[in-house]
Amino acid sequence: MPANGDKVSVHYTGKYADGTIFDSSKGEEPLVFTIGENEVIDGFESSIKEMAIGEKKTVTLAPEQAYGERYDDLVVEVSLSDMPADLELELGDELEITTEDDEPMLVIVAAMTDETVTLDGNAPLAGEYLTFELELLSVN
Repeated sequence: MPANGDKVSVHYTGKYADGTIFDSSKGEEPLVFTIGENEVIDGFESSIKEMAIGEKKTVTLAPEQAYGERYDDLVVEVSLSDMPADLELELGDELEITTEDDEPMLVIVAAMTDETVTLDGNAPLAGEYLTFELELLSVN
């Protein structure tokens, strides 16, 4: 079983609670990461640490094991007149803004009207229960 410091190679398929696939390595190169380096979400890593090479399993992760809960205070509506005039926005665009504490923060354009834009600082998969089909290919 993999331990901290081991580099692992994994095939996975990630699905929402309704079964819709949101990401997969099938037909692509496997995901390679080092255990204990915080390169993947906690629940994904802890599931891999319990597997043997060649093993396949399916796990469902609660938000706190995945991308965390959604927070309404990370969603703000901003007047378009407060945005740079030359900025062309489309739904789904990612922007880096500076918080009141002068910290960079990644936000997504979640909604737009003729006068406002809604920016969401939550991770796109925050608040979701996620199911992963996992296959541990190798441990180095």
